Amino acid sequence: MEARQLSFIPAIHEINDKAVQKAVIEELRKYRALKVKIQNKHEQQKQGVSLFPSLRSANGIKEIEKEDELRVKQMERAIQVSLDSAERLIIEKKYLSPDEINDIAIYLELGIKKGKFYEKKRSAIFRLATALGII
Repeated sequence: MEARQLSFIPAIHEINDKAVQKAVIEELRKYRALKVKIQNKHEQQKQGVSLFPSLRSANGIKEIEKEDELRVKQMERAIQVSLDSAERLIIEKKYLSPDEINDIAIYLELGIKKGKFYEKKRSAIFRLATALGII
């Protein structure tokens, strides 16, 4: 019987790194927009107004809103619980900031070496991918 090492992150040869990275980054960008959408919706409901027209059909809007709220809640949980503090800072600065910040500026600001930065960034993306069920 062959013994296999168990690992939190799947074996590299089983996964296309670029595809994982692309999927996670896309979800992080959606998360940013959905979070604003949900905050705006709650403000409008609290004030009893509807400021913007919706191009979606009324039939599916409630279901989509539930999915959007669940997506935001699960992304927040994945970021807060599955990442360590350095990984969280990297993800927040790189993908959740309204400003486009390059990697060099981030690792200099955080005071970490380039190699350590890319190691943490990669592990953060894979942890998020795992927490979100992407891999």
